[in-house]
Amino acid sequence: MSKKNTDISKFLSYILRHQPETIGLSLDREGWAVISDLILCSIKEGYALDNNLLHNIVDNSDKKRFTISDDGLRIRAAQGHSTKQVNIAYSEVVPPNILYHGTATHFISAIQEQGLIPSSRQYVHLSSDEDTAIKVGQRHGKPVLLKINALDMYEQGFKFFQADNGVWLTDRVPYIFIQ
Repeated sequence: MSKKNTDISKFLSYILRHQPETIGLSLDREGWAVISDLILCSIKEGYALDNNLLHNIVDNSDKKRFTISDDGLRIRAAQGHSTKQVNIAYSEVVPPNILYHGTATHFISAIQEQGLIPSSRQYVHLSSDEDTAIKVGQRHGKPVLLKINALDMYEQGFKFFQADNGVWLTDRVPYIFIQ
């Protein structure tokens, strides 16, 4: 992705996950924003968006952070919301035996004390592959790969969901389920 598209993707992540009101945008409970509204509101922030550019970012993003509705009129972040106005009704899914979480070494003591918690987000994010989890951990420092006994958690009553982009979500991961 070009630098321009990366910058726009970061802007969209901020707006569609965390602070839509900063540009006067409204999201529905499922996180959808009307694309024409997003385009108009983004002009104030100096972003000249159009349908083709948004489709290009959605289609070519390796992280698949965004989804465009089937009718092509709305866009949303697949997961990672901290705004309270969004509460996507994900369907519960049985997880695989093991999922992964990437973090940095300086978070390990806190994780040992409280497990994995969503902090400002709605869910803890987990990955089905090690490489993705390691890349996530690298964003915060020296990476550490945590293996999560997801199926054991599920069998003990913890719920798991999967976002449009394949990211696994759960409310929390108690330390006892972390290898």
